[in-house]
Amino acid sequence: MEELKTNAIILLKKLIKTPSFSSEEQRTALVISQWFSEHDIKFQLVKNNVWAVNKYYDISKPTLLLNSHHDTVKPNKGYTNDPWDAFEREGKLFGLGSNDAGGCLVSLMATFTHFYRRKNLKYNLLIVASAEEENSGEHGLRGILNVLPAFEVAIVGEPTKMQMAVAEKGLLVLDGKSIGVPGHAAHGLGLNSIYQAMEDVSWIKNHQFKKKSRLLGAVKMTVTQIHAGTQHNVIPAVTNFVVDVRVTDAYTNQEVLEIIQKNTICDIQARSIRHNSSSIPMEHPIVKAGLKLGLTTYGSATLSDQACLSCPSVKIGPGDTLRSHAADEYIFIEEVEEGIEMYIKLLNDVIL
Repeated sequence: MEELKTNAIILLKKLIKTPSFSSEEQRTALVISQWFSEHDIKFQLVKNNVWAVNKYYDISKPTLLLNSHHDTVKPNKGYTNDPWDAFEREGKLFGLGSNDAGGCLVSLMATFTHFYRRKNLKYNLLIVASAEEENSGEHGLRGILNVLPAFEVAIVGEPTKMQMAVAEKGLLVLDGKSIGVPGHAAHGLGLNSIYQAMEDVSWIKNHQFKKKSRLLGAVKMTVTQIHAGTQHNVIPAVTNFVVDVRVTDAYTNQEVLEIIQKNTICDIQARSIRHNSSSIPMEHPIVKAGLKLGLTTYGSATLSDQACLSCPSVKIGPGDTLRSHAADEYIFIEEVEEGIEMYIKLLNDVIL
């Protein structure tokens, strides 16, 4: 176990030192592939996604997916150190992607390696180190679902302080367009597209969806961008605005979109309806095993690769979501070590 932990930290440092922006993860895919090769684990590389199944995979058994991502956002301007230095200080390992989601990924890889050669498991294990999670790219987990073995349940590694996110909000990004009639501002003629858009913005701000989720609360809508006008004395013909909608498991994305379109004046279109809310039943063996270990449950407002999945899934991993995308990102070495221990204890209860 101690050797596994040490090797996982070494792997995390290698990943941090290897830039891997979304859609540019070729080099970290090779680093991950090297881990599997060194541990004599057969793997597949599809685009920049690396996946493998346990040695004694049995098609007659259900399969449990272990997933986390190896792409990162670009470092923000607030960094005071080298984002790719991977240095340790006061028990912390610093570097871009250390917390989101390198610590989770190496912990899951170590866990998979621990169980890889075990016989007579109740579940097959499938691990996917996925690409393009940060930009919801078409060549990430969603893009390879059709080539993966079928799976019935998933553990998605994201920084949750090793607590269980048993539900996750979905996402709708909406583009609103208000069409008016241009005219001279001095005459007040025409139809002001800004005023028309304001009516919809006001409705979006004040509307309360009737159904609330037990774990995720209410659907939340926020206008985040607006643009109109070309000069001071012309009534604008077009106003464009963007709405960020966080959807709960009380509605489908399509249902929320239809409610909004029914109650607004402007043309409202969704960029995509594929980022659905996700959850796992509280009576599922994984949740029960986590509760037995003293883990808490909650509903997550942030999006992950869970949005790609149609099966029950739980989000859990070492690190803290508040450090994600922050300057001078870090994860505690102890968090990764405890993450490996907790993942193994969790699976001991479920698959042995």
